[in-house]
Amino acid sequence: SEYLYRGIAQTNGKMALQGGFDYSHASGVYAGVWGSNISWLSDAGPGISAPLELDVYGGYKNSFGGGDWSYDVGVLTYNYPGTYPSGFTKPDTTELYGQIGWKFVSLKYSHVVSSHIFGFTTPTGGKTNGSGYLDLSVNYDLGNGWGVNAHAGHQKIKDFGDASYSDYKVGVSKEFFGVGFGLAVIGTNADKVAYASPANGKFMGKTALVLTATKTF
Repeated sequence: SEYLYRGIAQTNGKMALQGGFDYSHASGVYAGVWGSNISWLSDAGPGISAPLELDVYGGYKNSFGGGDWSYDVGVLTYNYPGTYPSGFTKPDTTELYGQIGWKFVSLKYSHVVSSHIFGFTTPTGGKTNGSGYLDLSVNYDLGNGWGVNAHAGHQKIKDFGDASYSDYKVGVSKEFFGVGFGLAVIGTNADKVAYASPANGKFMGKTALVLTATKTF
């Protein structure tokens, strides 16, 4: 019903259509591509036409400790093809990530190695490489197709304290007729000025109830 990423609205309250392809080898090596419609870039001002987010990623994951423990390391690039005015800081971002998991709990850290994170510059116009995101997630299977999930995260924007924030998610999931449905409350403590939509001034980090439907082939 809306695309929220790390608690921040990407489609300004409108629905999102998303899809991806993944390849996973028995060795633990994997790669994939994922895409979604977005509006936050076009909302940023005239001369910008970038209605798509396209992510490309790859990594290695495996388990240990009898299968109760797992780890995952890789690289993820966020790409925003489109047209931008001269001098605009493009939002394309590359992150390296590492995750450790125990049964239904996981802790993941993503570190920005590109010059900027999602087009952010510091208040003095500097680069924001070195920004990072810490993600603690719980996904518990209740049986009979039901599940509960919760998440707490913190996004640090390097040298830009007003743009750094924490976010959370609490939700429930259920599978019906081979389709996974999820309903979750998602919110942030983001700064209302730093994350105001240029299109209408609406706060993009407000608490929202999001409905998703997912089908895996």
